[in-house]
Amino acid sequence: MFTQTPLNRPQQLVQSDNRFEYQNHTEQQLIPDNSSVWPIIGRIHSLETCGTVDGPGIRFVIFTQGCCLRCLYCHNPDTRNPKYGLEVTVDELMLEIQKYRSYMQFSGGGVTISGGEPLIQPKFVGEIFRRCQELKIHTALDTSGYTNLDPAIKYVVDYVDLVLLDIKSFTPHTAREVTGVSIYPTLKFANYLKKINKPTWIRFVLVPNWTDNINNLEGLAKFIATLDNVKKVEILPFHKMSEYKWESLGYEYQLKNTDPPSLENIQKAKNIFKNYGIPLI
Repeated sequence: MFTQTPLNRPQQLVQSDNRFEYQNHTEQQLIPDNSSVWPIIGRIHSLETCGTVDGPGIRFVIFTQGCCLRCLYCHNPDTRNPKYGLEVTVDELMLEIQKYRSYMQFSGGGVTISGGEPLIQPKFVGEIFRRCQELKIHTALDTSGYTNLDPAIKYVVDYVDLVLLDIKSFTPHTAREVTGVSIYPTLKFANYLKKINKPTWIRFVLVPNWTDNINNLEGLAKFIATLDNVKKVEILPFHKMSEYKWESLGYEYQLKNTDPPSLENIQKAKNIFKNYGIPLI
């Protein structure tokens, strides 16, 4: 799918429907950031060429490799290790993206970079977004917001048309239990997006007995209500479709005995957000 490059990297390509997954379990040496000669390289886990759930319209979705969070319900635990995946150049990806440009333009779609966590590769991700905007292609960043607001991150955000911000929880204790990290960097990132008036969609996963506590929902809704750049919120019901991935990787799946939320509980959660005047998907 990618053009041949001098990298000569061993790879395995697995196609499932319109999604291509790459795996490379050989540690590679990344080209230093201070090089002005070599192409910009990053690591990706997979591509989805006609995605419809990660932003408006039909989208070319890049799933990057590597993530600092350890979410109990992670759908792609195989993206955790930053040493796995396939090394690709920005040039290679841009060639692929342009093959689907007509689909994106016709549907009002674009390019979404998800993960893993894209912001752990800011130079790579920022350059893809910059090149996309040069071509008038809509850009969306799907992120947990767990990052430092240093110049490299702000550079990425400058070339993003829409942020899909995954707020895993609101109360600090619950957030750490669910993700293994603090929620404060995410909240700080959300406030930065408000400050620069960056269009944002919020995503929240409703997990019974974990994130569905009334105080957690009320706190999150109240916080989001202060963000006038947020265009909509999506409450995603927990599911166990990724359980087989955890087992195949030898990871303990702690939510084995957790059922998806009932329709009644989903509606209760939605009502809390509606009470704060928050638009829902």
